[in-house]
Amino acid sequence: MRFGVRTPLVWIGLAFGLWLSLGVFPAQAQRAVEAGMPNPPGRPTEVKVGVFLADIIDVDELNETFEVELILTAEWEDPRLAFDPAEEGTAEKLFQGAFQFNEIYAAWWPQLLFVNQIGSGDTNAVKISIFPDGRVRYLDQRSVLLETPMALRAFPFDHQSLVAKIVSFGDYSNQVKLTVDERVSGASEEYAEVNDKVNIAQWELKSVELEEGEADFRYYGGRENFSELTLTIGLKRKSGNLIWKVILPLVILVLLMWAVFWMDEDNLSDRLNVSFIGILTIVAYQFLIDGSMPRIDYFTFTDAVLLYSFLVMCLTIFESLVLYSLCKKGRKEFAEKIDVVFRWFFPVLYFTGVIASYFYYI
Repeated sequence: MRFGVRTPLVWIGLAFGLWLSLGVFPAQAQRAVEAGMPNPPGRPTEVKVGVFLADIIDVDELNETFEVELILTAEWEDPRLAFDPAEEGTAEKLFQGAFQFNEIYAAWWPQLLFVNQIGSGDTNAVKISIFPDGRVRYLDQRSVLLETPMALRAFPFDHQSLVAKIVSFGDYSNQVKLTVDERVSGASEEYAEVNDKVNIAQWELKSVELEEGEADFRYYGGRENFSELTLTIGLKRKSGNLIWKVILPLVILVLLMWAVFWMDEDNLSDRLNVSFIGILTIVAYQFLIDGSMPRIDYFTFTDAVLLYSFLVMCLTIFESLVLYSLCKKGRKEFAEKIDVVFRWFFPVLYFTGVIASYFYYI
C-alpha cells in the first residue's frame, strides 16, 4: 500500500478533532450525551401542558373537521440540564426558531401529538427556555386541521363540541404524565371572552376546556395506556341566518298553499297546479340543504321540517282529488263542507307537526 503526503495530514486532523471533542470541551460533550437520554431521571416525567386558543379558522360540517390556531406550552423538569448562571453568564438558556430547535437543542422533550389531526399542520414559531434549576419550558404556535364527529341532530339550533386529543408520542403513561397547566387555560378563556377574533362566522364560542385522562390504544407492542389531554371547544350555532333564509321562507311557502282550500272544488287543474308548484319548491329546498350537510345517517330538525312540509303538501293533492270525485257524483255541497273544515285543519296540522319536531329534535 502506498502512502502519500496527505495521509499524515488526515491522521493529524482526526486526532485534533478527537482532542477538541474530549479534551477541550469535556463538560459540553458529557452534557450532550446525557441530554440525549430518552427521559429525565425519575419516572413518570410530569409535563404541564397548556393550550391557548388563538383563533378558530374554519368549521366544516360537510367533512366534520375544524381548523384552529393554537399556542401550545409544556413545562417539565430535567435535572441534567441544571447549570450555574454565573459560570454560563446567563440566567436562562434560550433556543428559538426552527433552526435552533432542530439543530442546536439536543435535550429530551415530549413530542406532543394531536391524535385526530389531519395532515402535518403548520408550526409558525417554536421556543425552548432552560432555567438554572433544570426547569424547561416549551412554547410553539401551530395551525392544525382536526377531525371530530359532529352532532347535527338539532341543526340549525345545534351546539358542537369540537374535540382534540393530545398525547406524548411514543411515551406510555408510566413514562410521561401529561397534566393541565391551569395558568394557560385561564388566560385562553379570558382572551376568548374579550376578543371577537376567536369567534367564527355563524358560530359563537361558549367554552374552552382541557381535561386529563388516559387513552387505551397501541401502535406497536402490547396494549398499554397513554397519558392523554382532551381539548374541548364548545360552539353554539348562530341560527338566525338559516332561519331567515331557509326555515321562514319554507313555512311561508306552505302557508301560501292554504289558498287551495278557497278554490272551486271542481277546478281540479288549478288546484293541482298550485299543489305541485309547492311540492317542487320543497324538493329544491331539500337539494339546497343537502349540498351543505354531511352524509349522516340520521335526520336533523331541518330535514324533518322539509319532509313534513312535503307530506302536508301531498295531502292537499289527495284532498283535491277527493273533492273533485264528490263533485262529479253530484255531492258538491258535501265537498264544500270538507273544504271548509280543511281551511282550519290544514294550518293547525302543519304547525302542530313543526312544533312537535322542534321539541323532539331540540
